[in-house]
Amino acid sequence: MSVFDVLQERGFVAQCSHEEEIKELLEKEKITFYIGFDPTADSLHVGHFIALMAMSHMQKAGHRPICLLGGGTGMVGDPSGKDDMRKMLTTEFINHNIECFKKQMSKFIDFADNKAIMANNADWLLDLNYIELLRTVGVHFSVNRMLSAECFKKRMEKGLSFFEFNYMIMQSYDFWQLNQDHNCVMQLGGDDQWSNMLGGVELIRKKEQKPAFCMTCKLLTTSDGRKMGKTEKGALWLDPEKTSPYEFYQYWRNIDDNDVEKCLALLTYLPMDEVRRLGALKDAEINEAKKVLAYEVTKLIHNEEEAEKAKQAAEALFGGGGVMTDVPTLEVGTETLGQKIIDVLTEQKVFSSKREARQMIAQGGLYINNDVVADAEGAFDKAMFDEENSLLIRKGKKKYYRLIIK
Repeated sequence: MSVFDVLQERGFVAQCSHEEEIKELLEKEKITFYIGFDPTADSLHVGHFIALMAMSHMQKAGHRPICLLGGGTGMVGDPSGKDDMRKMLTTEFINHNIECFKKQMSKFIDFADNKAIMANNADWLLDLNYIELLRTVGVHFSVNRMLSAECFKKRMEKGLSFFEFNYMIMQSYDFWQLNQDHNCVMQLGGDDQWSNMLGGVELIRKKEQKPAFCMTCKLLTTSDGRKMGKTEKGALWLDPEKTSPYEFYQYWRNIDDNDVEKCLALLTYLPMDEVRRLGALKDAEINEAKKVLAYEVTKLIHNEEEAEKAKQAAEALFGGGGVMTDVPTLEVGTETLGQKIIDVLTEQKVFSSKREARQMIAQGGLYINNDVVADAEGAFDKAMFDEENSLLIRKGKKKYYRLIIK
């Protein structure tokens, strides 16, 4: 089975520029390919993880990946899928984020012995001569064709700045530069990048008269089409400081039944026979598949020890076993005794506002040590805390916190 078949079977492949040629190429040759990552935050998120998994499957099959960090493109920002212009980022912010990305990527991609390359497009984009760019690259782009691209359509009514309009040309230039420097012949990326990726393929084919290809991966969406990887706190980050291993584990443990098989295929290395077996489980049994998914993904992102801790913490809460030390912990001082419950929990960011806290209490959705909180004006008292000065808070059905007096 070629890597194309592997990617297709696991549900990665969305669109291909030249499908039959790509199938033949990946079967007969070992190629260099790339995926670009713009450093708009100081951590990768689960959307990037899909791309890294596709890259990892390609590398395991003997192909050489280039992780392209967008030190240059990040200065502009991709308008794809955005209703408004992205905030302009400083060089310092971008460079800091790049260092964070490098550490995270090294968990999934083997960079030893030139098996993979890490590049930064700031190395060529920041020193480009504008007239030279127009003469060497601009002549190969049709403005009419660019304006019809899906990535620009959403912005035409609100207004698309010339600043952002250049993003497609910059990304295409990246592909051309990597083709020149490393004989890179394929770009992979999310399906929202299709228009930008085609630009690079066409630039190389027109300018160099050489074959070039692109292939997009499906975006991580729920069975009803919504984007996955969003939590109450925002994105599902790969950095444990931004999304704890426990929160990360719980996200996958609580996904919809209909999404389990797809996530097992995309986000783990489990054999497809096992993925299909787990995905076929019904009713209460599907929870076993969710536990496997949560454990396997947490193990890949964090490590086996953190996955085990998260699993035990979940079992302590939901199954009556395990230990609770890895449940998200809120540390407060002794002055908390006598303070209103809603004041403390709002200050600790369990609730975004006191209004939200009151609504949750009115609906019977806030618990302390498995007892429903009925009084919105109630206060913490010593009797609520155990011998370790801690108590368990439950918000809704599945959000747990351990409050401890230090």
